[in-house]
Amino acid sequence: MRPLPRRPRTATLLASGVLLLATAATACSGATARHGATAGADQVTALTPAAKGPLPSFTWSLYAEPQSLDHALAYDYPPNTVLANVCEQLFRVTPDLKIEPALAVKSANPDPLTWVYTLREGVTFHDGGTMTADDVVASLTRQMDPATGSSWASAFKNVASITATGPLEVTIRLTKPDVLLDELLAASPGTVESAAYLAKAGKDYGSPRGGIDCTGPYALDTWAQGESITLKKNPAYWDGSLAPKADSVKFVFIPDAAARANGWLSGAVDGGYMVPSSSLGQLQGSARGKVWFGPNTAAADLAVLDLKGALGDLKVRRALSMALDRDGIIKSAAGGIGVPAKAPAAQGAWALVPDRTAGYYAALPAPVHDVDGARKLVQEAGATGRKVVMATSSLAPEISVVGNAVQAAGKQIGLDVELRPVSPDAYSALFTDPAARAGIDLVVTNGYDNTPDPLEFYQSLHTGDFGNYANWSNPEFDALYDRAVAATDPSTRADLTARLQQIAVRELPTIPLYEAPFSVFLGSRVTGAPAGIAQLYYPWAATIGSAR
Repeated sequence: MRPLPRRPRTATLLASGVLLLATAATACSGATARHGATAGADQVTALTPAAKGPLPSFTWSLYAEPQSLDHALAYDYPPNTVLANVCEQLFRVTPDLKIEPALAVKSANPDPLTWVYTLREGVTFHDGGTMTADDVVASLTRQMDPATGSSWASAFKNVASITATGPLEVTIRLTKPDVLLDELLAASPGTVESAAYLAKAGKDYGSPRGGIDCTGPYALDTWAQGESITLKKNPAYWDGSLAPKADSVKFVFIPDAAARANGWLSGAVDGGYMVPSSSLGQLQGSARGKVWFGPNTAAADLAVLDLKGALGDLKVRRALSMALDRDGIIKSAAGGIGVPAKAPAAQGAWALVPDRTAGYYAALPAPVHDVDGARKLVQEAGATGRKVVMATSSLAPEISVVGNAVQAAGKQIGLDVELRPVSPDAYSALFTDPAARAGIDLVVTNGYDNTPDPLEFYQSLHTGDFGNYANWSNPEFDALYDRAVAATDPSTRADLTARLQQIAVRELPTIPLYEAPFSVFLGSRVTGAPAGIAQLYYPWAATIGSAR
């Protein structure tokens, strides 16, 4: 339910019966996590207690089997959760949502159109080959090749060339300034694979047959389709501070939320991210493990997919937003943990300048629940009785909960909201295949950032962006975005992004729903996992070890 960075990161939202996120900016000092109450600082933490020793192995749940382990196609939680431990980027997003050097030791921006990256010396791939600038060039340029079909191609839209300018130096030249590209090299766009292996695997790359060959603390061992993926420890890993504590990790695919929780409670599965909200009470009261909440950059939103229908009228979008009972949605869909979202990008997405986040959000209007006012707007728009088609799926219980709430709200204000069930695969395709969106007006998403910069999210609303599902276009927004993406000073960029956020809240190309913390369940024998959404790129499995 979510795919790439921006909303595109908007992947599979509740994909799994998931619990969404809480604010990152406040996460370290005490976030508002449980609706109607202020959570203590101990309720939201970037890290769980450190491991006390090694483990032979541990088992981890995924709510779905990855369709591919090709980093160019890794646009959702399951593949990224695996790949975070196998493949690495030029930079690394840390559990506290900062960016640090990884396969690149430094970068330089000698002029607005040039970025130069100095690579780490002595890094080896899992097959024993040594990483060079040629591997980086092959990996990045492959993202730009239409034949690859990369979900991240739009991240490279301003790239003129990527060349090796030394054995351990890569230079990217741009057609226009783009600071966001540099930041996204800490996410899937910056993943480095062996050029030789890419050529060898060809179209089979990333499949159970073709495999992958990267530099991370774990290597792909086996992939039993329909059952599991097993990783093995990389004894030659370059970063001693993240040397794996477990010799192997087994990922099991458990689509059913209740079955996932039962696996954790029985001890058959040691843990998993994105705890089903329907199982929170059962899990929190168990002696078999603990639920931890961590920083999140995600928010649950309603993404408008078609502006040619009833939702093309701003009055109708505002009316639907006003009619939503967000308190009721949080209670039913997120186990009561969360807060109504004031903007489509979560507060946790603002880790770039956390000291300014509170001020940016204080300037936004709080969402209102005003059914009478909403009904009047629908009447003024001449939209009474018009149909709005919303996709739903068995992919996660929350999707149906939100769908029912939207349908009820629509009925109250005179809109005919049709809930159209689609298969889990078809639901995920809504975010990557424009043809799959035909006839659908609305879908619930989980929009998250891959980096600490909220501009990444709002990039998805720029005209022509991959994540701009409804092809919404606003000249004022585009002009501000172009200024923001060229601003190298974080504070200046954040101020401009705050203005983009105000436009998004005013125009509602996406309707905000709620924010909740990220979550992870750890069985009683394991500990050490990062608790937040940084697990999508940080080698989290390497830090898990014995709790005893």
